[in-house]
Amino acid sequence: MAIIPSGSTWVAQWGIRPQTMLRPCAMNKMLTSQCCVTSKIGYLGAPSSSFFSRDSLNALFCAGPSQTSHRSRGARFIVRADSDFYSVLGVSRNASKSEIKSAYRKLARSFHPDVNKEPGAETKFKEISNAYEVLSDDEKRSLYDKYGEAGLKGAGMGTGDFSNPFDLFESLFEGMGGMGGMGGMGGMGGRGSRSRAVDGQDEYYNLVLNFKEAVFGVEKEIEISRLESCGTCNGSGAKPGTKPSRCSTCGGQGQVVQSARTPLGVFQQVMTCSSCGGSGETSIPCNTCSGDGRVRRTKRISLKVPAGVDSGSRLRVRNEGNAGRRGGSPGDLFVIIEVIPDPVLKRDDTNILYTCKVSYIDAILGTTTKVPTVDGMVDLKIPAGTQPNTTLVMAKKGVPLLNKSNMRGDQLVRVQVEIPKRLSNDEKKLIEELASLSKGKATSRR
Repeated sequence: MAIIPSGSTWVAQWGIRPQTMLRPCAMNKMLTSQCCVTSKIGYLGAPSSSFFSRDSLNALFCAGPSQTSHRSRGARFIVRADSDFYSVLGVSRNASKSEIKSAYRKLARSFHPDVNKEPGAETKFKEISNAYEVLSDDEKRSLYDKYGEAGLKGAGMGTGDFSNPFDLFESLFEGMGGMGGMGGMGGMGGRGSRSRAVDGQDEYYNLVLNFKEAVFGVEKEIEISRLESCGTCNGSGAKPGTKPSRCSTCGGQGQVVQSARTPLGVFQQVMTCSSCGGSGETSIPCNTCSGDGRVRRTKRISLKVPAGVDSGSRLRVRNEGNAGRRGGSPGDLFVIIEVIPDPVLKRDDTNILYTCKVSYIDAILGTTTKVPTVDGMVDLKIPAGTQPNTTLVMAKKGVPLLNKSNMRGDQLVRVQVEIPKRLSNDEKKLIEELASLSKGKATSRR
């Protein structure tokens, strides 16, 4: 709250002003005598006043008890607030216009809602715009420096000529290519976010492959359903033969400002216009697309699946998603891969696992056996004396590396030695003879 002079009386108004100090002694020229000061303070502290009690005003002005008109020449009234326009822009109180404009441009680009999606970015953007709107105008800045925001409201000037911060932003960047010309952030032209083209949403498709198709890749023809630009209205959403007109609710701005008066002042909130959906235009809707500008259709596309994909892999097909609105770019198509597992071969990243069973005789003497691979049946040499659970490596018989088909993993073969539970009499005699020979060797060694 601040107290500012208005004619021959004192007017109390709410406003935002950090560390503003109004010295009553400096305004005595406007009063006929010190008793006038006492009478005005008494008026603000009268029972009918909703602002302050008499004791509160005496305490604020440090003027002592209300029964006396005497007060110190050094008495002062201090109004504090949480924000300061100079601090908001990060400039000093004696900053030049060019410094203020430069600070605003930098901050506005950083906190514009179309660029910064963090919570609170839009609120910060409005605060920055409000501060620049005042400090860039000499008359408003002078009033603000003297009396704070209450001085602007007391003079009937509000906080600026713009009804919302986006108009201020566009007026400053107009003719400079929008934000795209002020920092490489393309796609943000002079009209701002309200009438910008809206990019289409992405579409998703689940594709099921068998084991070998995933390993070596495959070409598939799939049918997708997506939103495409309406051919009747050419994507405008308006009935053919009619032209869009400026929205009467928002005046073509695409946004409306709602104001609410509270004991702390007037609060304004910028909202998307519900009548035009933020486009700033209204029209007779097209009968085919009901005004959306898009219709759902099916399309068959050829898809090339690279070698090495696995369950959970995602393939991105650009511009095959839903069509955008008002000339926006189409979305992308994401194909989600699901692979049917092989009953024999197991995949571990780029390696393939297989378990091979051999007899104890083959494990002792060694042998060559055929094992299945993704390339077909391949001979595998079992070395003599192979121990149970030994893993043999078949180099480059695994899965190709994704997007590097000339590089492949290995097939890892785990050898499982089978021990018979029953033996014939002849087999038993031979095993006993073998056992005797083994014991004789052991004795001679000892």
